[in-house]
Amino acid sequence: MRAPLHISSERDELDVPMIHRYLSEQSYWKRGVAMETVHKGIANALCFGGYVDDQQVAFARGVTDYTDFAYLRDVFVLPQYQGRGYGKQLLAAVLGDARLRDVGWMLATDDAHALYASFGFAALEGPQKYMRRPAP
Repeated sequence: MRAPLHISSERDELDVPMIHRYLSEQSYWKRGVAMETVHKGIANALCFGGYVDDQQVAFARGVTDYTDFAYLRDVFVLPQYQGRGYGKQLLAAVLGDARLRDVGWMLATDDAHALYASFGFAALEGPQKYMRRPAP
């Protein structure tokens, strides 16, 4: 029997050292990120933590104007907790949050297309319309 996942958007409950450790050491998209950058990202987004027995095991953040746009960032479940449905539960909570329910979402992924498609995400129509200015 798997332990239940408790999901919270309370910033003071986040285990920031664990989030930084995962992002800087294990993620493919933010390897080597500075702790200061993680703090800044958390401070400027709506963040969600997933907890099992009061230990944080999952994280996601939505960068949003709360009106019509949100960008899903830094979604992960610690490796030892993967395969239990926690990622799906976390995404359902983020996308179903009353503050974000009516916004359009974007994200980028290298390896979780099927997961996100199950929540209604699809490849961009007319990608030639979209432009990107990468960080320096």
